[in-house]
Amino acid sequence: MGHHIGSKDSIVPLIDRLNKYPVGLVDNEKLREILALLFDKQEAFVASRFPLEEATLPELVRCTGIAEAELAPLLEKMADKGLVMDMPYAGKIYYLLMPGLIGFFEFTFMKNRADLPQAELARLMAEYMYEDPQNGQAREFFGSKTSLTRSLVYEDQIPVSSEVTSYEDARKIIENASFGAVGMCYCRHKKEHLNESCDKGAPVENICISLGSAAKFMARRGFAAQKSKEELLAILDTAREYNLTHITDNIRQRPSFICNCCSCCCELMLGVQAGYHEGVGKTPFLAQVVPEACNGCGLCFSACNVNAIFPSVDVKGAKKSSGAQIDESVCLGCGACIPVCRRQALTLVERPERPLPPEKRKDMFKAILKEKKRMTPYVVSGVKKKLRKILPG
Repeated sequence: MGHHIGSKDSIVPLIDRLNKYPVGLVDNEKLREILALLFDKQEAFVASRFPLEEATLPELVRCTGIAEAELAPLLEKMADKGLVMDMPYAGKIYYLLMPGLIGFFEFTFMKNRADLPQAELARLMAEYMYEDPQNGQAREFFGSKTSLTRSLVYEDQIPVSSEVTSYEDARKIIENASFGAVGMCYCRHKKEHLNESCDKGAPVENICISLGSAAKFMARRGFAAQKSKEELLAILDTAREYNLTHITDNIRQRPSFICNCCSCCCELMLGVQAGYHEGVGKTPFLAQVVPEACNGCGLCFSACNVNAIFPSVDVKGAKKSSGAQIDESVCLGCGACIPVCRRQALTLVERPERPLPPEKRKDMFKAILKEKKRMTPYVVSGVKKKLRKILPG
């Protein structure tokens, strides 16, 4: 499957196309190996010719020059692999090329697969993501002012004087969703292929939630299984038993997923630990230590999924005999640490300023594209699309 590694006529145009997304893929030999394992030569060509917006089969015939009879089964195969999302709507099927992250990297490990060398891909992806965290793919993913994801708070841990809006409450997000499904944790499944396991013993299967049209695609293609709202809410409870952090899209309207993340496996948490403290959007709350109640037992140190809690130190930097302290610049305010404290020495308090996520997905993507100076291709593509609607031929 890796016969076209580095091939100028397939991989490079594919990388160029993927790098028009708000979160692209930093080009290096590791990436080319990954893409060569995921895409065959024809799939790489078709993907490289995809428009920036969703497209119908006739539009893709025009873009690729491939006859409909040949292209339709190829797109079907790519959708089964998670390289392309197919979206039935009003009697038509629209196709969208998936980005690498969040996209086909995750789909690679969201089911057990015989069509891919998952152990080899696990090694390559782990090295690719964090081999050079300050200049490589981690910076591309986490380095924007506008983050792609955000944390959700354990609503039962917030102060009685505080309230959360529906977009800040994992349970409300699920209750408001039109469709829900659950699947494997990509990160923990990938870790299994590296012969490692979660330090918290968190589940690999039936733990990560998808919502809305993305969930319909995932259920249709075998990446997740449809669940009722009651079943999805029970999964949230399971995640909290393992002190996992709920992560969703950094938007207010119709988030498409809720991942349940741990400190040791999950790449979003590892990004924060690598120094990208704003790489995941924070909740309106902060964890706070009640000094007179804390005995420094350390249970909260391991419960925190971003390593924001650590032993107290004095003014000279020496470790104190007891007590914990919290780095407010790192703390997500998720509340995962609070249930482990047996002395009720941890609480949540409101941040001085309440974070306000972008309203819609297009607003978030537009902000990231502007920050990365990548808006031009989208402007040009939008103009061309309007011209095609009004001009004959």
